[in-house]
Amino acid sequence: MSIYLYIDINNSMAFLNFSSAGSILSRAPPSSPTPWFKLQAAPRPRERLKFEKGRRRKRRRGGLVCCSSPAKEVGLERESEKCIDVVEDEYLVREYGWGVRRMAQVEKEMRSVAHVQAEAFHLPVVLFNNLFFEFFKAEVLAALIYKIRNSPPDRYACLVAESVDANDAERAAEMGLVGVVDVTVQRDEDVLKHLQGVEEYLYVSGIGVLKKFRRQRVATALLQACDKLAILWGFNSLALRVYEDDSAAQNLYANAGYKVVFVDPHWLGLIGRKRRVLMDATMS
Repeated sequence: MSIYLYIDINNSMAFLNFSSAGSILSRAPPSSPTPWFKLQAAPRPRERLKFEKGRRRKRRRGGLVCCSSPAKEVGLERESEKCIDVVEDEYLVREYGWGVRRMAQVEKEMRSVAHVQAEAFHLPVVLFNNLFFEFFKAEVLAALIYKIRNSPPDRYACLVAESVDANDAERAAEMGLVGVVDVTVQRDEDVLKHLQGVEEYLYVSGIGVLKKFRRQRVATALLQACDKLAILWGFNSLALRVYEDDSAAQNLYANAGYKVVFVDPHWLGLIGRKRRVLMDATMS
């Protein structure tokens, strides 16, 4: 049994349906009064290597950093969409055997992003865990589509990490995405009051790595790509939040150059809420 998600882009609503055939997000419900968000299928596995080689040739001529594929592939028509900057390679960074780039706006890759983030943040339940995981993954996908449609390309980016093992390109292609992170331009006053001399900042969130690839420096590569994107977009400050009791994550961010600038007050713990730590990194 498959779960299908329909998204009303006018009313920002998502609907789940159960069916045994068809492709997710490929159909609208009967008698739909509004246009529906449609995603284009990604290349089949056998075609992926040719697709990647062709895309890399294009990147070396002109570079990144708009979107990895045209916005119209997901029905996002923008009249004045333009590239933000140009770099020599498809990837923002290549470190530790991983390459980090902007997500391609095609169905297969967007679903892969939703799967990685859902695996990272889903809280298991005793009964019907698989079913609730699919629900959660559908919510993540709906949120991703909403952010893409409603954010200019220089205000939001979903970065993805994949293997760049030159010795086994076919295996690297089959491995797919191993980690993701969201980067959004924000001006939240609750954050700005703890930062010095900035009107906007890049907010890093949703960083997730597949379980079998953790402790292999994927997250470190993702954070380095966020730094590179901040430079390309002309921002000096990045910010993120982490739970106070998550010492492993705090150490990861500290090693990447983030410093603690604020901790939620103690009284939040008295009402059952987990305290968060606000961390900031400044580009030199």
